Amino acid sequence: MSQPSSAVLAERQLVLQVLRSTLQMLAGVVGPHVEIVLHDLDQPERSIIAIANGHVTGRRVGGPVLGGPRQDLGFAAVLRALHDRSGSTPLVLENYPTLAPDGRELRSSTVVFRDSGGQPFASLCSNSDLSGIAAAHACLGQMLGLGSAPEPRGDEPQDMEQLLAQIIQAACPEPGARLTKQHKLEAVRQMQERGLFIVKGGIEKAAAALGVTRYTIYNYLDQIRAQGAEE
Repeated sequence: MSQPSSAVLAERQLVLQVLRSTLQMLAGVVGPHVEIVLHDLDQPERSIIAIANGHVTGRRVGGPVLGGPRQDLGFAAVLRALHDRSGSTPLVLENYPTLAPDGRELRSSTVVFRDSGGQPFASLCSNSDLSGIAAAHACLGQMLGLGSAPEPRGDEPQDMEQLLAQIIQAACPEPGARLTKQHKLEAVRQMQERGLFIVKGGIEKAAAALGVTRYTIYNYLDQIRAQGAEE
């Protein structure tokens, strides 16, 4: 991949500067239950360059892009932008459900920003903590005899290598299992949904885990995108 020109780099820096100010402004009007995060997608290992209310997911500046909520559809938007360079319009995903690392329910929104060449380089995300609402719901449920809320899950590791290993382990069948093409496709689909392939080296790690070449992983991703388009 060719390096962006100095004009494009300047364009990106200007947009990031505007987004930092936007984040600061939003942080002053939303409540402490809403996390706002600005990612620099050119450095996924330490992508967070600004954050407000990081206690919602336990993150801070310098954290990796994979350390955020589970089931984050923002990863799919980034991948779509990486493969579709036909325009520079930002991609917007609004109000979708995610989970905090400890299992709390969140509602998330993501905007992926592309430069004039169509390359995604930044994302601005919001994650709203719904645990207060869930607690009230559980209290009402107990009063009505409907049972209690589920126990929260344990924290996920925040180290990038641990996150990558965890994503691969969760997607792959038991070690030694005989894998069909469908098994491998499903594993790649799960890795894609967790954002593995927007991180440098993700393709190679997936290929090694599944015993295929990196080109096979690219072919699987093409098939998954084609299936998604048909659906």
